[in-house]
Amino acid sequence: MPKAAIIAIDDDRAVLNSVERDLRQKYGRDYRIVKAESGQAALDAVNQLKQRGESVALFVADQRMPAMNGVEFLAEAIKVFPEARKVLLTAYADTAAAIDAINKVGLDYYLMKPWDPPQDHLYPVLDGLLDDWKANARAPFEGIRVVGSLWSSASHDIKDFLGRNSIPYQFLDIETNSDARALAEKANDGAARVPTLIFPDGAVLIEPTAQQVADKCGLRTRASRPFYDAVIIGGGPAGLSASVYASSDGLKVLLIERQAPGGQAGNSPKIENYLGFPAGISGADGGPHPTVTAYAALDKAGALTLLVINRGTTAADFTLALANHAGGKATTYRLDAERVAAGTAAAAAGTVDLTNNMTLAAPPLTMTLYVLP
Repeated sequence: MPKAAIIAIDDDRAVLNSVERDLRQKYGRDYRIVKAESGQAALDAVNQLKQRGESVALFVADQRMPAMNGVEFLAEAIKVFPEARKVLLTAYADTAAAIDAINKVGLDYYLMKPWDPPQDHLYPVLDGLLDDWKANARAPFEGIRVVGSLWSSASHDIKDFLGRNSIPYQFLDIETNSDARALAEKANDGAARVPTLIFPDGAVLIEPTAQQVADKCGLRTRASRPFYDAVIIGGGPAGLSASVYASSDGLKVLLIERQAPGGQAGNSPKIENYLGFPAGISGADGGPHPTVTAYAALDKAGALTLLVINRGTTAADFTLALANHAGGKATTYRLDAERVAAGTAAAAAGTVDLTNNMTLAAPPLTMTLYVLP
């Protein structure tokens, strides 16, 4: 979990460095200390933290700053992080402004400079405010945020892809969540395009394809070996089982799946006669099954490679053409893993274009391709 931030703002660099030093000395282990020399620079940092899904625990702002004073900054900052605690640094002459800020922005405390020693005049105040913040604040979500709409089919496609690959995500509906709409507009230059995916590292994908999401999430989309002993098309129950058994016998296996391990069965309410479950099993319960566990172990050991291919219609046409050509039976092809990943194959008898949009020369290795429903 990323550390919550404490943001210090002062236009006087010497004072700002002093504030940062005192904050870092006491709170640097538990909080991220951020400093800014102007209210606008601080607001930019606040918006970046919000977009990355991080949180702010405390604002420490100087009142006397040009362009945007401390109270004006706090009024804008609490729109983004309303739960953050607010401290205003003042001189003796600013006392009236600080008292007025209590009503305007819900100021939690004001401190007159200087506060030396901080052990007596700074830390006790901030300790109490931070303890209060921790007791009431909600931890930010650390995974992928999907900003979309319930009426967007593309949003549901992305949610389905992430869910079936067991990738944690948070769905934010722009129709009911004003913060979600603001995030989408911020990432799209004022236009709320959906789905917009925001990753923990701050990266943003706008209306992405499943292939782009797979690449960003680290799913394997390219073969790791130049050749395989067996290539299995379809990662459903039959494909998973066949790939596990072939790998356990020492074969190098490439398992090609269009979306996620489990295939379409992952969405099935009940799979009849699944291996090891005579009474059937729900598709959602397939994860702990010994076959899937064995698949994961073999994949980690490098004996089995799962390749997620989702390039529009190419992968679908590829799989369908092979299934029709082979009649659902094992057929020998000469295959190159890189070309398989591109959606092409060559028959043993000669060069054959099975996707009707590519041709290639037959590579030199003969392998057995099993096309499973």
